[in-house]
Amino acid sequence: MERCGPRTGWVDYKTRSLLGVFEEDAAAISNYVNQLFQAMHRIYDAQNELSAATHLTSKLLKEYEQQRFPLGGDDEVMSSTLQQFAKVIDELSSCHAVLSTQLADAMMFPITQFKERDLKEILTLKEVFQIASNDHDAAITRYSRLSKRRENEKIKAEVTEDVYTSRKKQHQTMMHYFCALNTLQYKKKIAMLEPLLGYMQAQISFFKMGSENLNEQLEEFLTNIGTSVQNVRREMECEVETMQQTIEDLEVASDPLYLPDPDPTKFPVHRNLTRKAGYLNARNKTGLVSSSWERQFYFTQGGNLMSQARGDVAGGLVMDIDNCSVMAVDCEDRRYCFQITSFDGKKSSILQAESKKDYEEWICTINNISKQIYLSENPEEIAARVNQSALEAVTPSPSFQQRHESMRPTVQSRPPATRTSSTGSLGSESAALSALSLDSLVAPDTPIQFDIISPVSEDQPGQAKTSGQSGRRTNPFGETGGSKSETEDSILHQLFIVRFLGSMEVKYDESPDVVYETMRQILAARAIHNIFRMTESHLLVTCDCLKLIDPQTQVTRLRFPLPNVVLYATHQENKRLFGFVLRTSGGRVDSRQTSVCYIFESNNEGEKICDSVGLAKQIAFHAELDRKASEKQKEIDRVKEKQQKELNKQKQIEKDLEEQSRLIAASSRSNQSSGEGQFVVLSSSQSEDSDLGEDGKKKRESEA
Repeated sequence: MERCGPRTGWVDYKTRSLLGVFEEDAAAISNYVNQLFQAMHRIYDAQNELSAATHLTSKLLKEYEQQRFPLGGDDEVMSSTLQQFAKVIDELSSCHAVLSTQLADAMMFPITQFKERDLKEILTLKEVFQIASNDHDAAITRYSRLSKRRENEKIKAEVTEDVYTSRKKQHQTMMHYFCALNTLQYKKKIAMLEPLLGYMQAQISFFKMGSENLNEQLEEFLTNIGTSVQNVRREMECEVETMQQTIEDLEVASDPLYLPDPDPTKFPVHRNLTRKAGYLNARNKTGLVSSSWERQFYFTQGGNLMSQARGDVAGGLVMDIDNCSVMAVDCEDRRYCFQITSFDGKKSSILQAESKKDYEEWICTINNISKQIYLSENPEEIAARVNQSALEAVTPSPSFQQRHESMRPTVQSRPPATRTSSTGSLGSESAALSALSLDSLVAPDTPIQFDIISPVSEDQPGQAKTSGQSGRRTNPFGETGGSKSETEDSILHQLFIVRFLGSMEVKYDESPDVVYETMRQILAARAIHNIFRMTESHLLVTCDCLKLIDPQTQVTRLRFPLPNVVLYATHQENKRLFGFVLRTSGGRVDSRQTSVCYIFESNNEGEKICDSVGLAKQIAFHAELDRKASEKQKEIDRVKEKQQKELNKQKQIEKDLEEQSRLIAASSRSNQSSGEGQFVVLSSSQSEDSDLGEDGKKKRESEA
């Protein structure tokens, strides 16, 4: 079916467009043949109007080159032949008589057969093809509604058989219809040339005396036309036999394709495609909780996803899929659903494929287009090379420098997040890093975590616990129990939409290259294992920590203390990818610190997130400086207060001594008033002085 569409596959948009051209040509042929039939019928009916009828016929033949046949506009031989016939008929129109018997057999019969049999056959096949297409669409719709959870084997078998029968019927009807359209191009020539040839032969046989007008050159011309008609007939018969054989071969070869979900072992998935077309079910929201599904033809055109409804002349733009994201989703208990989100996150579409093969090919194709591979000269070769690189990514390279020297652009890397010194020695640090092997960056035999483990179920090994939260579990209802939120007093609150790609333990956290290497390994592992599902979360950046929050329940999934985030960076080419390294105590070996690198995908906001984290660390650093300065000032105030208390205590002691001295002096004066008292005092004093000696006297004088 070379001229009417591909030999295999279903009725895609290109075939339907080409079918429309053939149907338009058939309508034009029918219109023209009707006019020619009416003109020749006038010759047959009216003897007196023979001259006018032949003149009209000649006129119509002259207008053939002005007809806009979509498939016959470049047939110069046919046009010149008809022009010659028109010239001869115009010369003989004044002397021809009614040739009723000859004209009925030689002129009217062939064109009547073409009009009543061949053109009506085209119309009948068109109606049958339309009915078969409608039955196939109805069967596909019932098959798409099959539930993947509550499958009834009997119903599934009936629906599958219905799809098989309707698809086979549509395919067979389509091939016969296309064959009839191709054959019409030959029958058109025969139907127009045979009546003219019969007409001329009837004129020759009727006018024996008209040999002076019918010279040898004209006879030779007529002979050549007769030979050409026979050649066209033989060519048509050969083409019909070839098409019949092709139809039989296609029926045998296409039998497995009638199944809606063919065996993947017989039809492998092509992951290197940069163009894809086929029918998909699109989900349209009709209310807050209700939705409807519409089956349309989708195809990629460059970096755009297009769709074309039945009856539309051209396709319409659905979404720009450059830098978009695609992932598998569960939607309304339907199989093979996936979601496409634009690069800015403002537009998304949920589509359903017919089979698992189409489902995986659509996801791989959109992933390849989102990387703008289609802009290269050989997109499929580059896509194959990228996929091959992804397959080889799980095997460590012999040298870190050899792997990154050609793929990393010469831009200044972001300095480490918590490194306040040696920022000027970046060249020496990179030179030292280039000599490291891959095992120095990523811990050997490290598993990759693709899912976020909820802290309600188990403690995170790479998540540090604060003293106030040790052993606590997250409240699944998001309640805090009256306690004050830890981020309530934070100056910075920024929220971003992110999708978790994976995490793995690393051994080196001194350079952003470890983040790039972790991104490469995680993306390669996801591509190899066909992991397209990603968990979407809200990333809250504060001056205290980074939080992953469930967008539905607002429950904190993971908490990363900001002081433990030692490194963060965005991908050098794809700015939607970013990651950070979290340093914690107690990993595989409890006696040493471990570092875990977390990789996320954002809505083209990777640099903004890193800038926000950097701002949060700066604010936290200045807050820590202010806290230390405040504590130092408080310590100074406490020392001053202590010194002041000691001074006041010393003054109080001196005051007490002075008061005691005054009391002793007053007592001495009262004792001197009596001699006895004075004698006793003096005697005791002299006795004590003699016992104490010179040093005792001085001590006593000082105490007095």
